[in-house]
Amino acid sequence: MRKERYAVTNIRRKISLYRYLIRDSLAGSEHDYTSMRLGEAIFLLAVPMVLEMVMESVFAIADIYFVSQLGANAVAAVGLTESIITLVYALAVGFSAGTTAMVARRIGEKNPEAASHAAAQAILAASAIAILLGIPGVVYAYDLLRLMGASHELAIANYGYTAIMFGGNIVIMLLFVINAAFRSAGDAALSMRVLLVANGINILLDPLLIFGFGPIPALGIEGAAIATNLGRGVAVLYQFYVLFRGSKRIRLRFAHFAPKAELLLTLTRLSVGGILQNIIATASWIIMVRIVSVFGSVAVAGYTIAIRIVVFALLPSWGLSNAASTLVGQNLGAGKPGRAARAAWITGFANMGLLGLVSLIFVSFPGSFVRLFISEPEVIELAVSCLKIVSAGFLFYAMGMVMTQSLNGAGDTYTPTLLNFICFWLIEIPLAWFLALRMGLQSEGVFYAIVIAESTLTLLGMTVFRRGKWKLKVV
Repeated sequence: MRKERYAVTNIRRKISLYRYLIRDSLAGSEHDYTSMRLGEAIFLLAVPMVLEMVMESVFAIADIYFVSQLGANAVAAVGLTESIITLVYALAVGFSAGTTAMVARRIGEKNPEAASHAAAQAILAASAIAILLGIPGVVYAYDLLRLMGASHELAIANYGYTAIMFGGNIVIMLLFVINAAFRSAGDAALSMRVLLVANGINILLDPLLIFGFGPIPALGIEGAAIATNLGRGVAVLYQFYVLFRGSKRIRLRFAHFAPKAELLLTLTRLSVGGILQNIIATASWIIMVRIVSVFGSVAVAGYTIAIRIVVFALLPSWGLSNAASTLVGQNLGAGKPGRAARAAWITGFANMGLLGLVSLIFVSFPGSFVRLFISEPEVIELAVSCLKIVSAGFLFYAMGMVMTQSLNGAGDTYTPTLLNFICFWLIEIPLAWFLALRMGLQSEGVFYAIVIAESTLTLLGMTVFRRGKWKLKVV
């Protein structure tokens, strides 16, 4: 009886603890993540970061859900545009990696003023790059779609979507960079709330602007782009309000935006590695879409829908990976490299558990998810094939994400760059071309190449991380 009572009491205590931790993580209470229990630190950071990534994935899912009702050509246009604009995401994520490494290290050193300076310089640099990208993207939107393999009819009917998305790329850049600053400072709940605002506006405006309502005209596919940019734009305004008026760890003043050569050089050094690794991955993504486009709009539409579903599943895992990145950076700043390593491995195995379950569901019931977005049988067949094959490698992706983000959080952004080059350019692209076009597997050859390349990346990342040279990086 005593053992049973003790067991029941212990379970109740654990339930009570997790309820407290969930409330605390969502409320955004301040903690010292370099000294508290490691499991609790991971949990407090991971919960809002996972929810933040769910919010980010809702953008993709909401847009494709409504756009799919316009037909396969509209879905293909979104897919081709997304494959190009992922270059913007690559830059945004790269700057986020540099921002995370600098801000987390300064917070670990208990220097919030230096963290604020770093965040302001990151915002300055990201804004300049976004403007330089936006102008040619708007002007050459039609040509970019044609370059990606779109027919004249598809491009001329849908290039407005591409132009609007490129024109609003500054809100993508700022959303990513500022949220990276919040997360790396330990304010993960704030990043989550920012994405909640953006998504709420996007979901409200998508059907109104795409299909029209009352005096609001039906803008078609262009309405989806406008809704997305408006949602993100309002979220960015909210971010700046918090940065200047809030009471969080990072508090900006206009003086922080005066260009500081030393900070910009450090940010550039760290971000270039992050940018390159994402450009390498993104460029390979573009080429993979280009290979798929050889087999027609139906193939591109099926591939686009399946990958959107995959992204929806993977983004919460990126939330866990971001938690590992923050903990690695802060603990290195606090002089605790052993604790930093433990945080990464624990998070990696937790991520494997999460994605393993998702993989089982996708492999068993792929059609149930695909039919939520499209009803055309040919598109469904290809999307189901893609979803089953790609999701079979989720266990590998889970650990690979954490290893990569942990290296980035430590300030070692160049090792993941090299690994990405090897796996995506030397393995994935040639293998996809060979399997799809030479072996006659068509689109399925591309799907198999993705799994093989990502699995190889994970194994190499684990090997490099175990060696521990990242512990010596100076940020």
